[in-house]
Amino acid sequence: MTTFKHLIASAILALSSSSVLAEPVALDRVAVVVNESIIMSSEVDQRIRDIRAQLTARKAQLPPAEVLANQVKEQLIIESIQLQLAERQGIRVSDSELNSTMNRIAQQNNLSLSDFRKALINEGRDYQQVRDQIRRELIISRVQQSNVNRRVSVTDQEVQNYLNSDLAKNQDRSEYLLSNILVALPSPASPEQIKSAQERANQLKTELDQGANFADLAVRSSDAPNALNGGDLGWRKAQELPTQIFSAVSGLANGDVSKVVRTPSGFNLLQLRERRGDQATLVTETRARHILVAPSEIRTSAQAQAFAEEIYSRYREGEPFEELARRYSDDPGSGSLGGELGWIQPDKMVVEFEQQMDKLAINEVSEPFESRFGWHIVQVQERRQQDFTTEMRENQARSEIRKRKYDEALSTWLRELRSEAYVDIKVK
Repeated sequence: MTTFKHLIASAILALSSSSVLAEPVALDRVAVVVNESIIMSSEVDQRIRDIRAQLTARKAQLPPAEVLANQVKEQLIIESIQLQLAERQGIRVSDSELNSTMNRIAQQNNLSLSDFRKALINEGRDYQQVRDQIRRELIISRVQQSNVNRRVSVTDQEVQNYLNSDLAKNQDRSEYLLSNILVALPSPASPEQIKSAQERANQLKTELDQGANFADLAVRSSDAPNALNGGDLGWRKAQELPTQIFSAVSGLANGDVSKVVRTPSGFNLLQLRERRGDQATLVTETRARHILVAPSEIRTSAQAQAFAEEIYSRYREGEPFEELARRYSDDPGSGSLGGELGWIQPDKMVVEFEQQMDKLAINEVSEPFESRFGWHIVQVQERRQQDFTTEMRENQARSEIRKRKYDEALSTWLRELRSEAYVDIKVK
């Protein structure tokens, strides 16, 4: 009979034999030390495989293996530095936020999240590794925004310079129907002649502001060759206008007159009679007032609702809205004004408020409804359409300038992080 000692000996012998005969297994090792973190060789190899697959799918030429490896290591170093900074600054991405991003990526590929997961597995990708990589990318994006945005500012003057640039004019497909009044200057002009001409132009501007007819004033007072035509310049494309003229007229509404504009020929006043070729941005604004009943330490949400319903009943029974707002509204900004909120643009209020407000007819008052601030009663007083074309162009210009500045600031910030970090590349 085999003894217990014999079984142990046999097991040891079997283990020894298998150890001798088994294929050698390559152990993972540290590729790079970055501050207090490390990058393993397996991470470098996996990133190289991913990038090769992406380049191959795009039919792009692969760089030499050594060049690709160095680029990947540098990429991982920069990522590691940013992730360490995010850790110190307490920047996190929750599982719910990550799940929302995964769902959005799946939808962009016309897949459900389950099908997206299957597609990744079929491509030989590890789904959990993909999730981890996306989480890292989200964290890196947040740490960049947090640290770089504070370095970027855009002034009003920069916006105007951009709008007056040839680039902006080339993007502007508008045509302008213009009239002008010119107070001419001789060449060369003495300081006294310049001062006199400017004073005359300012006087003409005052007359126009007081209601004078532009065409009649042009016939009487303009030194331009088109004076007898009422100053008519006809239709002019944005690209055809001198920078000073484009700057003066691009923000005008139809019928408006520009400020006095100095050009080499003299002092000009311009009237925008009509604009075409661009899409006006019309926005519906609502003038409204409200009463807010907010929960507090001594008032539950249910009690706030009950009080709001009582106020609404008192309004229905004839008490003036503005008096109820002054007496009972918990909104300190509007309460003292009888609930007046002024003109409200779309997307400026919380969703629940805006949805209720948009349903109301002029002078109609809503029943109490809840938002995160408490219980509201809203009355719509007026609506109007406003042309926000100029504001939209300024916002677009500001966005373009900010994006360019952000990219430059991000590049500088990353170089600074890299230069300040301790990096020891173990595997060349």
